[in-house]
Amino acid sequence: MDNGQTKEAVRHFSLSDDVFRYPGLDIYTQMTVIVLKCFSSESNFPELAEIAKLGRMNVKQVSKALQTLVEMKIISQKIFRRLVGDFQDDRLSWAAKGLLAFCKEHPQIQLDDLIEMSSESGEDETSIRMALRELYQFGYLDEYPVWSQIAN
Repeated sequence: MDNGQTKEAVRHFSLSDDVFRYPGLDIYTQMTVIVLKCFSSESNFPELAEIAKLGRMNVKQVSKALQTLVEMKIISQKIFRRLVGDFQDDRLSWAAKGLLAFCKEHPQIQLDDLIEMSSESGEDETSIRMALRELYQFGYLDEYPVWSQIAN
């Protein structure tokens, strides 16, 4: 092998060891960080199934690992939502997911109108406020300022 071929065969690889310095990260969370760090930027992150494949995990393990990373503020809620999707987050109840779907279709609706409409489903103001607080807690109301104010 000549010198030009040798240079092509050698790949330089660097990965920070900071992933091992966070206390409490399980092996799945560490592996998820390692996989994500192998991509040059957030815009290049692979789909959830690809992260699972590369990390030798299942999708559920990756999703839980990403939740841990959000809770530890290692990745943002925005990245989490992009990777997992709005309706695959198992931290959200069905009520919160339904309200989120409604939110997306009617972003300007007021609480009074929502409560009036909810009487058709048997929901009361308390359950709607609980679902709103859940969405707020996990960062799903960031683009809905009216709804965020109601959730506080």
